Amino acid sequence: MAATCDPEYLQALLDVEVALAVAEAEAGVIPAAAVPEIRAAARAELYDANALALEAINDGNIVIPLVRKLTDAVRARNADAARHVHRGATSQDIMDTALVLRLRAAGASLLESLTQAMRSAATLAREHASTPMPGRTWLQHASPTTFGLKCAGWLDMIGRCNERLGQAIDRAQVLQLGGASGTLASLGAAGPIVADTMANALALRVPAMPWHTHRDRIVDVASALGITCGALGKVGRDLTLLAQSEVAEVAEQRGGGSSSMPHKQNPVHAVIAVAAAVRAPGLVATMLSAMPQEHERAAGGWQAEWQTLADLVSITRESATAIAVALGGLRIDAERMRSNLDLHGGVAMAEALAVALTPHTGRADAMAHVQRLSRAVADDGGSLRDHAASDAEVSRLLSPADIDRALDPAQFLGSAGVYIERVLQQWGV
Repeated sequence: MAATCDPEYLQALLDVEVALAVAEAEAGVIPAAAVPEIRAAARAELYDANALALEAINDGNIVIPLVRKLTDAVRARNADAARHVHRGATSQDIMDTALVLRLRAAGASLLESLTQAMRSAATLAREHASTPMPGRTWLQHASPTTFGLKCAGWLDMIGRCNERLGQAIDRAQVLQLGGASGTLASLGAAGPIVADTMANALALRVPAMPWHTHRDRIVDVASALGITCGALGKVGRDLTLLAQSEVAEVAEQRGGGSSSMPHKQNPVHAVIAVAAAVRAPGLVATMLSAMPQEHERAAGGWQAEWQTLADLVSITRESATAIAVALGGLRIDAERMRSNLDLHGGVAMAEALAVALTPHTGRADAMAHVQRLSRAVADDGGSLRDHAASDAEVSRLLSPADIDRALDPAQFLGSAGVYIERVLQQWGV
């Protein structure tokens, strides 16, 4: 319940009540003189959010005690105006409309954090487009890639999340006004007019019908938040792995220390994103589970959304901010990336050597021959270059210069540069 009682949400609830009054006054449902009195009383600082939360435990939601308090405050100003507070609406109308307003506000800051992370990833992609590093599959060295391409992958994924989340929040920007059973019968023929005017005042769209138990738009946002957490968690996971002492290819500029080990510099921002990605699936699952709501008003499903969605928005915002900070201050050790390619005798370049041999022997024979050389490196030591240069068959087919060229990581980066440029053009950052 506490998640619904912060000052911003409380003010959003009151803003919806004011918009309702304004719309009803314009439609002639309530006297225009009541509006200024309701507006003057609709200020969050006039109410005790904690007290409202306690009352909401018995009432079922925060709007019920809030309407009582608002009515009392209006009555203290003008007894006649107090009769027109909350006319024709139900609690869920106010709460759901306030929810979409808060999603819009929270989304703006969240999307800006995602955009900042995209900018930082784009900068890294440009600066390190040709910086070779080990590719890693199954947590083992694979053929080389570039750090720029890794960053472009982060950029592309965060860009899609930014776009998806923005679209989901926009789809959710619809008014909720249906009254007790979704018919708005209490407002008679004026119902649609009140809805149109109220939506206009709040910069929302009017849906074809009220959506009290039709939660797809809200769960669409929740799903987009969950996907965003997962994507940011992938970036965080990469950063934590690259920051391992044994790898040491990147470090957070503002990493955390330890209470007992003076040398530690923990990737704290990356870990925030990983932790959020661990929590998000359960929260999204709760939102999905809450969708089959009963008839015209839910008994439990809607209520399960409140804290769940608040938590999901909160952890996604924290994750986006953390990754923006991490990428914005990332220290890159390009020399370490290059030297790591030479670990274990440089066998990470085995595919490149096989590719160089393939025109002469065919792919299967080339792969088998380089596999034998790689095993010799593991068994006898030395480097893949040494074993290739001393192998009679390889020396017969490739000159020393050919071998050196094949085993140079900078010569085996394929279309990495093309992909980076495509991603940068795609997102325009």
